[in-house]
Amino acid sequence: MKYEYLHPRDELVLTMQRIYRYKMTTTSGGNLSILDENGDMWITPTGVDKGTLTPNDIVCVRADGKIEGLHRPSSEYPFHKAIYAARRDLKAIVHAHPMALVAFSIAHKVPDTRLFHQAWRSNGQVGFAPYGVPGSEDLGNKIAQKYAEGFDSVILENHGVCCGGQTLQDAFQKFETLEMCCKVLIKAHTLGEPTYLTDQQLQLQGKSDIPLEAFEYDPSMMGIREKELRNQLCTFIERGYRQRLLTTTTGTFSARIDAEKFLITPYPLDRHSVLPEDLVMIRKGKKEFGKYPSRAVSAHQALYDAHADVTAIVNACPINAMAFSVCHRTIDTYTIPESYVFVREVGLLPFETVYNDFDRLAEMLTLQSPAAVLANTGVMVVGESVLAAFDKLEVLECSAEAVLDAQPIGGHVAMSREIIDELSQAFGLKPAPNEETIS
Repeated sequence: MKYEYLHPRDELVLTMQRIYRYKMTTTSGGNLSILDENGDMWITPTGVDKGTLTPNDIVCVRADGKIEGLHRPSSEYPFHKAIYAARRDLKAIVHAHPMALVAFSIAHKVPDTRLFHQAWRSNGQVGFAPYGVPGSEDLGNKIAQKYAEGFDSVILENHGVCCGGQTLQDAFQKFETLEMCCKVLIKAHTLGEPTYLTDQQLQLQGKSDIPLEAFEYDPSMMGIREKELRNQLCTFIERGYRQRLLTTTTGTFSARIDAEKFLITPYPLDRHSVLPEDLVMIRKGKKEFGKYPSRAVSAHQALYDAHADVTAIVNACPINAMAFSVCHRTIDTYTIPESYVFVREVGLLPFETVYNDFDRLAEMLTLQSPAAVLANTGVMVVGESVLAAFDKLEVLECSAEAVLDAQPIGGHVAMSREIIDELSQAFGLKPAPNEETIS
């Protein structure tokens, strides 16, 4: 969806629906605003159920202070106004009370976004504003001061978070990514101490933008298999976002068309709304003209080149698996039969692997060993179809969550080697490589 074509009131409603649907605010909590080119502020109202918000509920506060609409503007209007005055480059604000960010807020702590690349790229260093009475000028001044210091995302003492952006979607992406970062940190501490990325590692992704030659492509050239795969990928990307296996800014899907071609998600991409025409075809190492593939394209190309039986690949950062990723731990699949049968033994690869060691990546990921944890990057899964790869991703995340949830009640008890051998015989599983540890 191209949000730039929407009226502010429609964009505000659609964005609040996403926030509320994914339990990142409550019926009465949170507020959003957009400052338009005329200096008018469009803002969510006070006292209206966030779960049933409509465009007619949105309030406009004109540049001269005149209020237009069916309701009063949000009670937090003062801090929205103060932030826009302090930062002329910001045109949208998201304030809400998602659970993990509230946990940091009431613990008076700020998350370190160097946990994974996208968190640092989206948010950078996060600020912390001291407490002020909600709706007061005092609170507005305290928050605006932090924005004046250069922060784009600010934790509010005992009050949640506020994220600003050049567009509402920019602010929302910062908000969603920061909440993910906090959730991963909370989960990771049940395993041990998380590891943070170095300056050198943070620069790696920027260096991974290798320009690909382009080829002219006409949709009339599309065969039936390509059409089917484009629609399948969109279906599973949307499902992955809905099930929180992906976020707006994280997750790459690809599918092989034939020996020479595969489809991959573009960069950048909002995983909430992907259309078949958004996907990028890669043919003989060249990209479809006028489109930009995911930065993971080289890693996906290497896997397809190495394994003719792999027809789909997924990179993802689901919360529970990410906890293992940032702690540099493998995910034990000796939990329930489904986990081992579908995912087998899960390898662990260094952060740099997907950037500069494709041989090692291809050696680790095969249909007999279809999943790997990537340090501070998430997980990568391969499959014999889009459905199979997605299924393995779901099972892997469920396995990770089960292991984490077992920790407070004494930890999980892994299935014995005898049980694993029995499962392998019953389901005709070929021997998988031994679990690899990070070096």
